[in-house]
Amino acid sequence: MKGKKTFKFGLVVGLFCFVLYGQVKGQKYELTSGKVTFFSEAPMENITAENTAIKGLFNATGETAFLVPINRFQFEKDLMKEHFNEKYMESGKYPNGTFKGIFSGFDLKKPGIQRVKASGVLTLHNVSQKVEVPGEVQIKGDQLIMDATFTVRLKDYKIKIPQLLWQNIAEEVEVTVHFEFKKIE
Repeated sequence: MKGKKTFKFGLVVGLFCFVLYGQVKGQKYELTSGKVTFFSEAPMENITAENTAIKGLFNATGETAFLVPINRFQFEKDLMKEHFNEKYMESGKYPNGTFKGIFSGFDLKKPGIQRVKASGVLTLHNVSQKVEVPGEVQIKGDQLIMDATFTVRLKDYKIKIPQLLWQNIAEEVEVTVHFEFKKIE
């Protein structure tokens, strides 16, 4: 069973990369290091999780795409991870979160930190929503560093909180991303 899941994940990533590479033109950047963190503040217990298994591409026109394997989020407690994957995100059915969109407000020829906006489609739990996320891009030679923090409302993605656990999970979750890209030839 594990071999099938690994194959399926590899196939999804491969198709994702193929589609994006076919669409992008000009300078291309590949994610070399990335982290997605979420924080849920709730009356009973705050929950934080981190995922570094991100795949992503970016090109000179600002087109970008990211793939986040949901079951790769790491939690402080194993039970939190189990509940997250089985009760909320249903990662067996919906294994990946994705973002596909375009960044605006940057100049690749200008080194330093620039304020940007990402506009596109965020898909979680098999539900796609248009989003706009403000953030920063730092340009250092052939490297791009992207940072952003935004809020995800669970009901927008049909993520249900079981009645017995409503005090354990907030209805809105703060998501922070840090991505480092390197130019590819």
